[in-house]
Amino acid sequence: MVKTKYPNVYKDSSGSFYYLVELGHDLLTGKRIQKKSRKDSNNVKFRSAHDAYKEALRVKNDYQESHGYTNYNIEYEAFMDKYYIPSYKSDVESSTYKTRISPFRHLKKWFGTKKLRSIKPIDCEQFRTYLLNNSDYSQGFASMIYCLFRNSLDYAVRMSFLDSNPSRKTKAINKGKSHVEFWTKDDFEKVLSVIYTKDYYQHMCFVILYLYFTCGMRVSEGLALTYDDVDFKKRQLKIHKTLEMKNKHDYQLKPYTKTINGIRTISLDKDTVKLLKDWRKDQQKHGVYNFIMSYDDTPMSRTTIPLIVKRFAKIAGVKPIQAKGLRHSNVSYLINEFNADVLTVSRRLGHSGPDITLKYYSHLWPRNDKSIADDMEGNIKFTPARKNRLKFTGNQNIRSTK
Repeated sequence: MVKTKYPNVYKDSSGSFYYLVELGHDLLTGKRIQKKSRKDSNNVKFRSAHDAYKEALRVKNDYQESHGYTNYNIEYEAFMDKYYIPSYKSDVESSTYKTRISPFRHLKKWFGTKKLRSIKPIDCEQFRTYLLNNSDYSQGFASMIYCLFRNSLDYAVRMSFLDSNPSRKTKAINKGKSHVEFWTKDDFEKVLSVIYTKDYYQHMCFVILYLYFTCGMRVSEGLALTYDDVDFKKRQLKIHKTLEMKNKHDYQLKPYTKTINGIRTISLDKDTVKLLKDWRKDQQKHGVYNFIMSYDDTPMSRTTIPLIVKRFAKIAGVKPIQAKGLRHSNVSYLINEFNADVLTVSRRLGHSGPDITLKYYSHLWPRNDKSIADDMEGNIKFTPARKNRLKFTGNQNIRSTK
């Protein structure tokens, strides 16, 4: 067997040409799939190495197409639209998918007409550099886009579109540290003081802000709350579902939270219980019996929450915060007012463990190192030695002159 200048084409001892191609691996056994032949599709022997090479390419392409593999000419945008995006959409919540539509557009715009198999590590690195230096995106958004890009190529490898993922030879983009503004107890009290609760709508706004600040729920968890979730006798609130909403008449209450540990029951103080009872009576006067955060017994849109926050923050003269900032505010409130330990905070937030809580909220715990240093003064007591008890004659035995 003698190699020719054409890939996968050889010449045997009798001077005949043949090809030997690798067609991948059997999906069940994992064994290599090879095909070897000295003749073309018309059963004619190859007259030259070039003839064998052309037939080898045809065989490889035909095999890949017939077995669900991509052809070599598929473009990145076509791959995304036909394969990756439909798969991704089926694996995540619709709310998550909606947040990825914009990043997908960026990916298709950058790599759209480029053939999937022609994407090289240098192309990936140039895209990464653009996202970090020239895109004007936040680091968090740039990180999301590049992560989706890498995942799309991982999918291409799993589905045998590619042999390897070229983007894995580049570094990921770090999310960076995200700073979320929050309200202090003083800020929150100022906001509550400007809400006129005798007005039905403002009464609802008061209850919404109060519950998010004191209970630390995620936005979608709070919007899904109904009075069936409240045990007024035991003073407990069960958080076990999330709201997914297209509009006020097209929504779904999903019987789970963001994570499995998000399903939890938290204790309520007497003030919160009274607030809920008063609000329930007000709602019933207006024909509302089900949803807590509602003025017409249909769920509140999540886009309304930041509007409420912004509106009353402006009136109160405090800094506006994001809706998720109310969850941060709750953590700060628990720590600074009640010196809550990390395990308690973790359970109320619905985290899988204290490590997750510390990952996102460690900066809210006060630094006690100065007070500890002050307490250390004079704490260690001893009587200085009056004579040398160490018998050592090495060159480090230097007697102190003090």
